[in-house]
Amino acid sequence: HNSFFIEFKKGRSAMETKEFKAESKRLLEMMINSIYTHREIFLRELISNASDAMDKLYYRSLTADVTGVSREDFTIQLTADKDNRILTLEDNGIGMTKEELESNLGTIAKSGSLAFKKENEAKEDVDIIGQFGVGFYSAFMVADCVRVESRAFGADEAFCWESHGAAGYTVEPCEKEGHGTRIILHIKPNADDENYDEFLEPYRLQALVKKYSDYIRYPIKMEMERSRLKEGSDSEYETYTEVETLNSMVPLWKKNKSELTEEDYNAFYKEKFHDFENPARVIHSSTEGAATYNALLFIPARAPYNYYSRDYEKGLQLYASGVLIMDKCADLLPDHFSFVKGLVDSQDLSLNISREMLQHDRQLKIIASRLEKKIKSELLSMLENDREKYETFFKNFGLQLKYGVYNEFGRNKDVLKDLLLFYSSTEKKPVTFAEYVSRMKEGQTCIYYACGQSVEKIEKLPQTELVRDKGYEILYLTEDVDEFALKVLHDLDGKEFKSVSAGDLDLDTPEEKEEEQKQQEENKDLFAFMTEALDGKVQTVRLSRRLKTHPVCLASAGELSLEMEKVLNAMPTDNKVKAERVLEVNESHPIFATLTALYETDKEKLKTYSQLLYAQALLIEGMSVEDPVEFSNQICGLMAEQK
Repeated sequence: HNSFFIEFKKGRSAMETKEFKAESKRLLEMMINSIYTHREIFLRELISNASDAMDKLYYRSLTADVTGVSREDFTIQLTADKDNRILTLEDNGIGMTKEELESNLGTIAKSGSLAFKKENEAKEDVDIIGQFGVGFYSAFMVADCVRVESRAFGADEAFCWESHGAAGYTVEPCEKEGHGTRIILHIKPNADDENYDEFLEPYRLQALVKKYSDYIRYPIKMEMERSRLKEGSDSEYETYTEVETLNSMVPLWKKNKSELTEEDYNAFYKEKFHDFENPARVIHSSTEGAATYNALLFIPARAPYNYYSRDYEKGLQLYASGVLIMDKCADLLPDHFSFVKGLVDSQDLSLNISREMLQHDRQLKIIASRLEKKIKSELLSMLENDREKYETFFKNFGLQLKYGVYNEFGRNKDVLKDLLLFYSSTEKKPVTFAEYVSRMKEGQTCIYYACGQSVEKIEKLPQTELVRDKGYEILYLTEDVDEFALKVLHDLDGKEFKSVSAGDLDLDTPEEKEEEQKQQEENKDLFAFMTEALDGKVQTVRLSRRLKTHPVCLASAGELSLEMEKVLNAMPTDNKVKAERVLEVNESHPIFATLTALYETDKEKLKTYSQLLYAQALLIEGMSVEDPVEFSNQICGLMAEQK
């Protein structure tokens, strides 16, 4: 198109320049500079317009007396001329008359596609991408001159629309064989912060087609340069060109499941979402009704390296009739299912004028709600039918599910509670709440749990002795969020979650409670002295019914547990919290006899013993001793007495 290039260089046109009918320069500048986030989407918009033009001609051939039109003949051709900085996009669609060029391109935000869609609303299979009539003008983000040569189907004459931007446009006759439209862009020169050369590179154009327009139903072709061994040589290469189809055309998610194999899904997932492993689960669904959409979702086999970091960005790819609109639509996924990869393709979503952002409407909420239910259903199916795979999934993403229970004041707890797993003291493996409840003893009213850094450390906690002695199962909580999640759940069908470190486990018989009360009364002066000796570190000291072999342990009296205190105080904040601590002493342990004797004979030593027992209880809980130097001196003092 050297003639176009020459005319552009002259900066003039033989025809009088017409002004745009819209509110002129300001509106066009706004659309070029503000509406679109990424310059690269101009190609998506022009390809979508070309696809619309071919759709229109195809639909006309179905409804009017039109012959010689076959969908198989439609094509979109891309040509890059780096020397002259010209990018050309050509289709053999319905084309435009002179009047349509002026109407559709001379009036900003006038959409011929939208008008066509309204005219054919009653007809089935009318799927036109364009709605707003501004996509064409995105070409001015990368081009300083745009020329449109078009010949309407059945017309004898072609016309050319040309513009250098907001100054206006010209329309004049031109030469063009066959119906359709050719768009010729003169790409801008590079600027300090902008590289426009990339839009003349075939491999960059190929990547943009693959990213945004891979599923346009018509072939998008371009001449690509390749290399091969020269004939008769085993080391010399020669370059050659061949026309290649850049897009795959048929979306995988619009095919019937019966046509697809596991290998098809796995290959698609790895290529599209850049994973080396096959997905753990594939969710392929097609839904009609209040919101019509296709969804193809994947549950990864492993958590991405940055999943539990601020760098991770959740979201599904969003397509409108096979055209990529958003790469990560966060509104389609709740945070607790943020690990899900995939895409949604819908014709029903209301997009804003740039087709880059969603209007928050009813359809979007309906789709998001249905996807949440579908994901949960698939996870439950995996849990029930492939336990080993689910447990692997839970190791990767269970923490996110637990955060989901805790977040938003427990708003999603009923959605997620059936998906949770915790290690069982009796089963020696992760179990669900339902499995725990199915094994509960007759008369058991609570679901017992214990917190710690690991299963091995929880096994050794003194607080678990009584619960295990009574034959009750204990759930082991090893992650920071675990107890917070159970506090939000509070109970399961009326069965309260209770920590083995809670102040009252309510496991004693009336007779045992009466005996404990009697002994507590008999030793109240001893415990009062020990409480005073600890100088506000504990709320009280008392006898323990939960201890069997250990001499001492810490329990909590309020809603804030010791484990929650540790988690909260580890956060980078100046607001430190403290649980209401209770020091429990085992009356059956030999140390108790020593304590009662010292109360009568050596209260100073009893004070030291009280502090040592408290420090011991802290260490058992995995907490730091408040004054390590004093603790060390007290131990050394005891050792010295044994001379």
